[in-house]
Amino acid sequence: MHIVVCIKQVPDAKNVRIDPETNTLVRQGVDSIVNPHDWYAVEAALLLRDEYGGKTTVMTMGPPQAEEALRETLALGVDEAVLLSDRAFAGADTWATSLTLARAVEKLGPVDLVICGKQAIDGDTAQVGPGLAAHLDQPYTTYGRRLELVNGDQLRVERLTDFGYEVVQMALPAVVTVVREIGDPRMPGLKHKMRAKKLEIPTWGAVDLDLNPEEVGLQGSFTQVVKVFSPPPRSDREMITGEVEEQAEKLFNLLRAGKVPGL
Repeated sequence: MHIVVCIKQVPDAKNVRIDPETNTLVRQGVDSIVNPHDWYAVEAALLLRDEYGGKTTVMTMGPPQAEEALRETLALGVDEAVLLSDRAFAGADTWATSLTLARAVEKLGPVDLVICGKQAIDGDTAQVGPGLAAHLDQPYTTYGRRLELVNGDQLRVERLTDFGYEVVQMALPAVVTVVREIGDPRMPGLKHKMRAKKLEIPTWGAVDLDLNPEEVGLQGSFTQVVKVFSPPPRSDREMITGEVEEQAEKLFNLLRAGKVPGL
């Protein structure tokens, strides 16, 4: 069984800055992390591999420094990694991103399952997983909290819903996105960390994936972010500080006096 995990390197949410000229996120000089939701996708893949055997491959699309994110996942025990990096990929929306990832999955050869985190914290669209399935023409489901292989060629998924969960079974190959209920990510092991430092990670560009510049990046995107901005601070807000008991008492007194703005 060959399982591919798609991850993304994103700006650390604690240090997000916006360029006032371009209205886009400032990524230069900002610490980057593995998208938090993607750690659960990695854990899901490792759980399946540990139980049923096979191989795991993690991939990401991004600048050369995104290789650091791949090595972090290798330190958990992932078998292989691939970096998709090309200036032509810059500015891609979810359509162009999922197309690029799909071509990489096809290049990897027979892949039984692709797992993604439920969404990325920088875009919050949750569209890449389903888009990937569409480009691959494969069945998919989202918000998986438990994955189980059935008869070797079927995947049974418990997926979260607004009212509980439902069970979906689909034929492999397939795509699934997972949530944190899948299980806490494991800690890196010393042997895996040593291997992660030394393992050679191939880099594939548009030419390697038989993609034209018009199909990827900004040129291949159907949507474009017009503006990203922080909402202006509201002057009618009051910050309640102090210990928990003090905060509770202050809030109670404000509510009793009818002095809570917006209520």
